[in-house]
Amino acid sequence: MELSADDLRVFLALARHGRLVQAAAALGVDHTTVGRRITAMERAAGHRLFDRTAAGWVPTAAGRALLEPAASVEAAVQDATQRLGRRGSALSGTVRVLAPDGFGTFVLAPGLGPFVRANPDLVVEIVTATAHLPPASREFDVAVTLEAPSSARVARRHLTDYLLRLYATEEYLAANPPVRLPEDLAAHTLIHYVDALLDVPPLRVLADLLRRPPAVQSTNFVVQWQAAAAGVGIAPLPQYVARTDPRLVPVLPALEFRRRYWLAVPREHADLARVEAVTELLDAVVRERADDLLGPLAPVAP
Repeated sequence: MELSADDLRVFLALARHGRLVQAAAALGVDHTTVGRRITAMERAAGHRLFDRTAAGWVPTAAGRALLEPAASVEAAVQDATQRLGRRGSALSGTVRVLAPDGFGTFVLAPGLGPFVRANPDLVVEIVTATAHLPPASREFDVAVTLEAPSSARVARRHLTDYLLRLYATEEYLAANPPVRLPEDLAAHTLIHYVDALLDVPPLRVLADLLRRPPAVQSTNFVVQWQAAAAGVGIAPLPQYVARTDPRLVPVLPALEFRRRYWLAVPREHADLARVEAVTELLDAVVRERADDLLGPLAPVAP
């Protein structure tokens, strides 16, 4: 059996939408054309690629085996088109962005509105995790990391610095011993990452201050933030999150931790128009959020 790229495009459309009419609409053809193409593919393959069910067309085992290579061909065609067309043509396809929890949630996501409206055919996938960069560059198109990537397979550059500070609620501070020096933190409930699972050195903030593990630990940054905002204890948080939360006030205001975000792009993706557009978006977003990332301790009064 010899498949064409167009065959695989039809196959993927039906696998994604599960209905002939919806797949046909996505392809810009009649639904009977999709049905004929799938039937011809199955006849040539000698077995069914889809089960016809009440819920729609569901890939069989043979069909599922075809999904990954079909998606790879689709991506290669899109890449070739954009390499030739560059920025003169509309952006389409998918860009997967890896980012730490805080940056992806509170910096990148709020800045996406104008970008996605200007590029309706482009899908932006934001995968958030506080971990090392995956070794396989095919797992992402753009990455924001806390450590300078060491792989020769990626191009890297400084994106922005940001500040971490200690925060708690006024109610928590009023109900507990005063904190005038870093040593005073030993008498408090501290909130941070799960120590045994934290393998990113730039986030080892409390280890520099204490000789005991935090009382509340989570792998999810949002959990830490919400625990501090609910009055559970004191947490080191990015200034770009905490300074806009009226529930939180700084603890030991003179104490700050400067950290850096790096931008990494697999070298084979670096000249794709859609990838360039997303890196430009990231540059614009951090410029717009400069005060939150690195500005004064409190917002400047109007």
